[in-house]
Amino acid sequence: MNNYLELNGVSKNFNDFNLKNINFTLPMGYIMGLIGPNGAGKTTTIQLILNMLEKDEGEILVFDMDNVKNENLIKQNIGVVFDNIFYADNWTIRDTEKAISIFYKDWNHDIFKSMITRFNLPLNKKISELSRGMQMKLMLSCAFSHNAKLLILDEPTSGLDAVTRDELLEILQDYIKDGDRSVLFSTHITTDLEKVADYITFINNGELFYTGSLQDLLEKFRLIKGRPKDLTETLKKDIIGLRETDIGFDGLIHTNDTIKYNNCIIDTATIDDIVIKVSKRGVVR
Repeated sequence: MNNYLELNGVSKNFNDFNLKNINFTLPMGYIMGLIGPNGAGKTTTIQLILNMLEKDEGEILVFDMDNVKNENLIKQNIGVVFDNIFYADNWTIRDTEKAISIFYKDWNHDIFKSMITRFNLPLNKKISELSRGMQMKLMLSCAFSHNAKLLILDEPTSGLDAVTRDELLEILQDYIKDGDRSVLFSTHITTDLEKVADYITFINNGELFYTGSLQDLLEKFRLIKGRPKDLTETLKKDIIGLRETDIGFDGLIHTNDTIKYNNCIIDTATIDDIVIKVSKRGVVR
């Protein structure tokens, strides 16, 4: 099994939004960042993978198995962390283990205990009394304690301070180091992905804009800046997410097109730059 996750032509239609023809694969042993502006379809995609929503078209394979026909078996090997904790507020951490462990045949109390100790989580505190960072660590502890091969995280670093976010990223890198685990990581904090992601899937307005290696994405585009007189009609056609001011302009451009514009300033683009400019322009060539 080379791919832990595979989406082929996946679509979902709502009254006011359509997710259209999503295709990507997540190989075993890697971290994939799922990016896009708010409302682009990231959470919908994750919910489809987890069979929380019924797809209208396409195929979703997890561990080479159909995600609907083999849902129970698949979920034994998946750990899920959402942006909001889904455990009861009045549970303690001890209560949480008792409630969650019964659903997993491979639950390992010793691993759970070691994770709780590592994170310095108070066993007798109620969920409602835990900070957001502590709640996130508790969800990760549960995910790790049943030997999950695939972690799916939806905005896990949202609302966390920089130190806690960095600790989470280290945990994810440690999680995949043996090469037999993978992570799908949805976030709008793209600087986190630049530290840990191997692959990026970019969904914009319900459509797949890019899927591939992080390095290839960053090499594919450049930022371009110039004076008003440098903004030719040809450049207007090439530029993505054009922003004009009285003193000049800036935007995104395909790296292969930069040779045509030696009179402009060309700079490297971050994931953030790419998401912002593409979101303003919409679907581009």
